[in-house]
Amino acid sequence: MVMDAERINTIYRLYHEEKWSLRRISRELHMARKSIKKYLRSPGACRLARKPRKTKLDPFKPVIREFAERDPKASAVVIAQRLEPLGYTGRLSILRVYLKTLRHAIRPTRAFVRVESSPGDCFQVDWGHFGVLDYEGDKRKLYAFCLIECHSRRLYLEYTHSQTFETFVRCHLHAFRFMGGVARECLYDNLASAVAERDGRIVRFNPRFLAFARESHFYPRACTKGAGWEKGKVERGGIRYVRQNFWPLRGFKDLADVNRQAREWTENIANKRPHSETGEQPDVRFRADALQPLPELDPDYRDTILVRVHKDIRVRFDCNRYCVPARYAGRRLTLKADSSSVTIYDGEHELVRYARCWRRGQTFGAERFEKELLQERPGAERTKAQQRLVAFLGEAAESYLRGLATTDRSLTRQIRELLALIRHYGPGAVAAAVAKAQAASAFGADYIANILLQDSHPRRQQPPLQLRDPLLNELATDPLSLLEYDAFILSERNEP
Repeated sequence: MVMDAERINTIYRLYHEEKWSLRRISRELHMARKSIKKYLRSPGACRLARKPRKTKLDPFKPVIREFAERDPKASAVVIAQRLEPLGYTGRLSILRVYLKTLRHAIRPTRAFVRVESSPGDCFQVDWGHFGVLDYEGDKRKLYAFCLIECHSRRLYLEYTHSQTFETFVRCHLHAFRFMGGVARECLYDNLASAVAERDGRIVRFNPRFLAFARESHFYPRACTKGAGWEKGKVERGGIRYVRQNFWPLRGFKDLADVNRQAREWTENIANKRPHSETGEQPDVRFRADALQPLPELDPDYRDTILVRVHKDIRVRFDCNRYCVPARYAGRRLTLKADSSSVTIYDGEHELVRYARCWRRGQTFGAERFEKELLQERPGAERTKAQQRLVAFLGEAAESYLRGLATTDRSLTRQIRELLALIRHYGPGAVAAAVAKAQAASAFGADYIANILLQDSHPRRQQPPLQLRDPLLNELATDPLSLLEYDAFILSERNEP
């Protein structure tokens, strides 16, 4: 073992300056005196290199090298099978170690020609996956769309929850608007939204994507399979730079919050820093006048589906339910959605618009449209028995039922008894009794029955009592109503 320089210096200091003996130095540094003498004589002394030990693999190394050059991907197992007939008896582990070293030695380092684009010549586009966002237990995958202008390295970044074709195109439109124009060429890898099929150098683009490219006046170009370096600017200066500089040590509430922070980061950091390759700030180096102008009208590339309105006036989209006016029940409507809104159309006519929700199992618009439905059909919120009672007694019955519902009595039983009283006494008499009971806040069919009984069997008027003192006979008292006593007794019962 070669001793480090600091330890050798310590030996020299203790021996020559401190005048320590070899024995004392040996005890202090836990070293043999023989070793101390050796380093005092020759500070640069080191162990002689050992001769490489012969192994069972040595006679077969030329053959292994030939196999590795013929097929660099051949595994150690396959090569060991070819060596066994030649007499190899060694183990597989030593062969694997040698193959790893050999492949690094025979693999040539690939050289590349750096390509620099002219202003407005090329955009490079790529996707990146960034885990999930949690919406109170509902998890949504998160993707980053990156577009970079190759000359200036100006970056556009947008996060989405999907990689559908419509989302892909919407991100392009947002990026073109951010850049202020369109480059002559856009470079992609072989993602399904852009490339439908590839055979060698022959590329068949997605027909819908080609139509979008014609509308936006740019030429799409696809990289060679497995050749990510062809769009290295967006690979390194886009996705990798975002992962290393924007993503760490941040927290997000929802998709809108992610994109808000991403916009602030691109405006204040990514496009303001001096770029390591150009030495200039991307915003300063960027030339908007070199880009092609944008189309006058942006095409509508929202997610579009036909939805059926169910009997509960709801349509289903992306695991949520959205309500529409009741008159559209059973019909098919057009639903269009983007990252911020969900809009429902009847043909070209917009019916209702909702903010986009990324949670699942939510219902929107029920309070508004169900209230409208109940106003159109007031009987829909009553049972048949309630409707019959209201038909017999009028609106007074509805207010009396609301008061009855605040008590602890069974509403169904009370309605049944009131209907029985109507059959026995008639609607008019019951309606008058209900008015009296409601005025005294006496809610219950038994109170109505008592009032009806009193009205149907009135007491005979008794002559006034004649007292001996004529002055007492002239006294007058205030008339009293028994309903007031009933209300007083009920209020005492209801007190806790």
